[in-house]
Amino acid sequence: MESPKDSGTPQLTRREAMGRVALTGLGVASALSAAGELARLAAQGPAVVNPIPPPATDSKFPMPPAWNKELKQVAPNVYAYMQGGGPGLSAAGVSNALMVSGKDSLLAVDATQGPIPARAFIAAAKQATGGKEFTRLVNTHHHGDHVSGNQFFNHAEIMSHPYCRDECIKAAPTTPKTWTVTPGVADKEEPRVLVPPSVTFKDDLTYFIDGTEMQFRFAGPAHTWGDMMAYFPKYKILFAGDVGFFWVAPYANNSYITKWIEVCDKIQGWDVDMIIPGHGPIGGKKELAEMANYFRVLGVETRKRYDAKMSAGAAAAEIRLGRFDNWIGPERLIMDVVRWYEEWDSTLTPDYNAMAVREATIEYNEVKKKSGAMGEMIPLSRMVAVAEAC
Repeated sequence: MESPKDSGTPQLTRREAMGRVALTGLGVASALSAAGELARLAAQGPAVVNPIPPPATDSKFPMPPAWNKELKQVAPNVYAYMQGGGPGLSAAGVSNALMVSGKDSLLAVDATQGPIPARAFIAAAKQATGGKEFTRLVNTHHHGDHVSGNQFFNHAEIMSHPYCRDECIKAAPTTPKTWTVTPGVADKEEPRVLVPPSVTFKDDLTYFIDGTEMQFRFAGPAHTWGDMMAYFPKYKILFAGDVGFFWVAPYANNSYITKWIEVCDKIQGWDVDMIIPGHGPIGGKKELAEMANYFRVLGVETRKRYDAKMSAGAAAAEIRLGRFDNWIGPERLIMDVVRWYEEWDSTLTPDYNAMAVREATIEYNEVKKKSGAMGEMIPLSRMVAVAEAC
């Protein structure tokens, strides 16, 4: 195998990468076991805060802004529940939600990742609307940071795309029966259950809530094979769910990246002024285009190394993304490189390939260790946190 020109980093073939996994202290058996755990957690788990330093930032480019935790009114009877974030704060699993107030009841879009944020969202919504209850909840997709809070919407009918419901049903039997104390997610041990949606819709669906037109639009496959977004044509507002990551490195664990970029490009032609992302601060078309550019820049850099027959972990260790290196959660680059490789290998499926990400992470660290970039090594526990947050 010929290495790319001017490369100062050791490179490994895919076959060599597999050998490295076998030679690590983890061993093949434990790697397989952990991969199964990653796959389980990917559909349902809360975030785990990990204090290990992420890959290096680039001082030539701005850092992300900070944004507040708040229930923010964005239009008459329409509120965005922003969980807050910024540089130095974990963004794993910290997903935004939406609330629409009707005459007698409330509709929520996404349920957050656990008891603390779900109860805070519900309490803030009641306070803002004079004590109204949620009677409907729509999940934009099946990831744990959007559906794990379903159990706390006791009086709500839960709806989603069929793919989302199917994935929740698959994950339910392996969901832990108890919430464990986790900063920002759960403050006490209590019963836990993953409640799947009970109503599904495959295509677009429109609600008219006291004069507010709310369109649910199917966007998949993009971030997942079952993405839904909420659009308010009168107010030119789009709640994008995880089709949008602003100032936050996007998760491509269950994604079809090429289709995801196409969806972002299509939204540029919509009559939209405000976009509320699944992760990050409120923005607009500019911020959505930047997220698509993250994937474009990563795709160009990854393709060079794919064509040079480098393995995914070695490629990820060598790639720098300029302004995107400063985005929150830069370790997701490893997962995203693996996903690009699967597109080009024609091995892409809707499922998260936890083993491939684990192998790439081990290899990434081997390359960084050899090159002396110890501060940029990614602990496997951080990739577990990434999987849990998905």
